[in-house]
Amino acid sequence: MIFTNPAGAPELACDECGCRWYDRMTGTCYECGALVPPEEIAAFEKALADYQAEKGIKP
Repeated sequence: MIFTNPAGAPELACDECGCRWYDRMTGTCYECGALVPPEEIAAFEKALADYQAEKGIKP
């Protein structure tokens, strides 16, 4: 799931347990071990790119 932090930036959280910490090497949640679906990663990357464009931040 994607949510926005208090600063308005998107963050990716586990669909299973809500944890915001992932092992990027394995693509799994640190809390429950659930695999992060590629669709979620793609949606997060798009949300992040949209946020950066809105704020004038260069990636």
